[in-house]
Amino acid sequence: MLLVDDHYYRKAVMQDSTKKPPLMLVFGCLTAIGAVAFIVQASGQHPRQAWQAYLVGFLLMSAIAQGGLLFSTLMHVTKARWSGPLANLAESFSAVFPVSIVMFIVLFIGQSHVFPWLGQDLHGKELWLNVPFLFTRDLFGLILLYGFGLLYLYHALWFKLKDNGTRGKLRDFLLTRWRNNPPDPEKYRHRMTVYAFLYMLSFACILSLIGYDLVMSMDPHWYSTLFGAYSFVKAIYVGFGGLIILAAILHMSPQTPFCLKSAQFHDIGKLFFGFCLVWADFFYAQFVVIWYGNISEETAYIIERTMLYPWNNVAWTVFIVCFVAPFLILLNKKIKTIPKAMLIICTVVISGIWLEHHLLIGPAYHHHAANLPLGFTDVLVALGFLGLLALAVTGYLRQFPELLENSAGGGK
Repeated sequence: MLLVDDHYYRKAVMQDSTKKPPLMLVFGCLTAIGAVAFIVQASGQHPRQAWQAYLVGFLLMSAIAQGGLLFSTLMHVTKARWSGPLANLAESFSAVFPVSIVMFIVLFIGQSHVFPWLGQDLHGKELWLNVPFLFTRDLFGLILLYGFGLLYLYHALWFKLKDNGTRGKLRDFLLTRWRNNPPDPEKYRHRMTVYAFLYMLSFACILSLIGYDLVMSMDPHWYSTLFGAYSFVKAIYVGFGGLIILAAILHMSPQTPFCLKSAQFHDIGKLFFGFCLVWADFFYAQFVVIWYGNISEETAYIIERTMLYPWNNVAWTVFIVCFVAPFLILLNKKIKTIPKAMLIICTVVISGIWLEHHLLIGPAYHHHAANLPLGFTDVLVALGFLGLLALAVTGYLRQFPELLENSAGGGK
């Protein structure tokens, strides 16, 4: 159990740190189950269903990782001192970036099932919506975004890593490089700031592009100028949620030295609450303009997803789970300081955003569906992507265990 006072959450028990639970095996099994479910479905009679689940899993996994690292860059630029241990955890999500690139390239294999607009009359949009150009620009955008993120991480790690005898190929490479060529601390801090700004700028631009190309384009005759902003705000929302989940799990685990003050849980909870409102605001801003304009080529998209069965039930579920419930619950200050409560709330919200992705792209795959086209395979593929994300983050934290210490994050 954890004992709570006004300032600290304390561990009741600290177990031998050498006894590592088989977390990698568990996460590996999740990934394998998801992969098998995807392959079986994709090679069956309904491959489009498998690729839809894959696309949703890729988008959500990538958004959590991208939004997670954004927390660290944001805290660095604003010089927020309260966020030290959380920033260390946020940087661990960068380990997902190489995985995200590989998963994006795999989408190219299933292009005929991923893009329902192939073979349609696009009324002049063929120049933009063609597969080679789409994959080229999106891949270049992701490489640019992840490159800035990894450059920021490279400079940030110099201030945090300790030569404590822990082994690892990446760790040894970095420490040897810095030992042979000792950096200038001021120059590294300046570069961190530059790369943090570049990451945040490219975050907004590239996620807007991904939102247009991989989500909005599924219905090529509908468009919204707000959809790009909606896409990157949603990534921040789920990224902060993923960070809270990771922090809560590590904080409650007696096997790790990671520990947060109740005030730190409260602060990250307030940020999560704030982006809950921002996400809902962009959701509403798109809806009200289309409703007020009442233009047929715009309203058809909204009507199908909010008023027609079975998608109307999904729309109400997403609205309640991702906005109404967290808004009402997080008005309470004490809730934000309870790790277990925040773990549950953030898990539910991310599950709601997973449904929201299906709501946005599902009708393009399943026109006039009589029943909700979500099955067991969709859940298994989502769990597979969850396993991939957890494998990457766990591997990173085991490579750099000092990042879990409360003393980590000091300057050199």
